Amino acid sequence: MSITKESELIGMKKISEVVGTTLRLMTEYAKVGMSTKELDEYGGEILKSYGAKSAPYETYRFPGYTCISVNEVAAHGIPSPKKILKEGDLINIDVSAELDGFWSDNGGSFVLGRDIHNHQPLMDASKNILRKAISAIKGGVKIADIGHLIETEARKSGFKVIKNLAGHGVGRSLHEKPEDILNYRVKSNTERFKKNTTVAIETFISTTSTIAVEQNDGWTLVGNKGGFVTQHEQTILITDNAPVILTEANGLWA
Repeated sequence: MSITKESELIGMKKISEVVGTTLRLMTEYAKVGMSTKELDEYGGEILKSYGAKSAPYETYRFPGYTCISVNEVAAHGIPSPKKILKEGDLINIDVSAELDGFWSDNGGSFVLGRDIHNHQPLMDASKNILRKAISAIKGGVKIADIGHLIETEARKSGFKVIKNLAGHGVGRSLHEKPEDILNYRVKSNTERFKKNTTVAIETFISTTSTIAVEQNDGWTLVGNKGGFVTQHEQTILITDNAPVILTEANGLWA
């Protein structure tokens, strides 16, 4: 959305702090032996305590308060009492919500307990690439150039990007224009980031796959060539200089 007055910025800061805090607390709460449903219920209670509503549920009737994707699941994992977290699992939590008419979105991947499967390099790459991408964004920068940066950095690290998942505008709804802030460059896309707008920037970094494929449940996405995918996401306010990271309460770079 385009921020045109102080009240809109306050509204975006407020909901962004809520989703950022929820993501951080859920990450800290996750334990071996816990179901993803239990973890999701905990996140739902946090959102309710702020008066916020789950954005995926409100928008798409997603069967959970948050998306919790484990190991081979690339995105949109459905919380389940049957999915029990194990030592060394690669977990992604994506939290988005609405409060007082404003929407914000963030996500993060982490390894539960000891990194017995060596997921840390992939996770670190995703997080560091997101930081580099965000630091390069300001009003007037081409969206395609940020996609090129993300894919180039992924390749340097020995990884790939998921090409059909993307960042997006956010603010008065969960998904707004620009609708496709991709993790690679589309040369024909001449659209530029605009000053005083809010967008969700997300990296989808992969070991082997380049496309996320929807499963029979209509939600769960897995890589077309298997392997693992990490996602990190921040909602930011674009300026003439460094962006303002509205969801910094998640502590992704703490």
